[in-house]
Amino acid sequence: MARARSARGVPAVFLDRDGVLNRAVVRDGKPYPPRTFEELEILPGVAEACARLRGAGLRLIAITNQPEIARGTLTRDAVDGINRALQRELRLDDARVCPHDDADRCECRKPAAGLILDAARDWGIALGSSFVVGDRWRDVESGRRAGCKTVFVDHGYSERRPESPDLVVTNLLDAVSWILGNALEDEGT
Repeated sequence: MARARSARGVPAVFLDRDGVLNRAVVRDGKPYPPRTFEELEILPGVAEACARLRGAGLRLIAITNQPEIARGTLTRDAVDGINRALQRELRLDDARVCPHDDADRCECRKPAAGLILDAARDWGIALGSSFVVGDRWRDVESGRRAGCKTVFVDHGYSERRPESPDLVVTNLLDAVSWILGNALEDEGT
């Protein structure tokens, strides 16, 4: 059942790209993005999860740090091509990219909330009724800073873990029922 837009905006699910929507390339226990369209592999259950979330009236927006652009190891064209493929295949409303590295100190690189805040402004999104799903501490922290509920997809990477996500799962599909339950709860308040 589609959700009507309220005076405060529509809810959304902000989805990290690599490790949530598509398989991350893991080297030495750390995740990296696919470098080419040929390396792009949508994770099992993701298409179903996106269809269920979209069917409930939630906006679906991919948010991704791609510091490889700033480092010169991946082109913006390659990143945009992968994002377009994901948008088309999963029927995402939007895909937002931070092309910077930590040294740039930008407002869009997660854990900063700039990607989320900009998308919320452009799409009329109610952040308090929205969710951020990510596989790294930066994703969870970005969602917390934006005022969203957070879901951590735990792949067991060899890196810092997020602090107190609202939900921990092993894949996006496992989070759908919880997200929908919380979205409906927020709608009723």
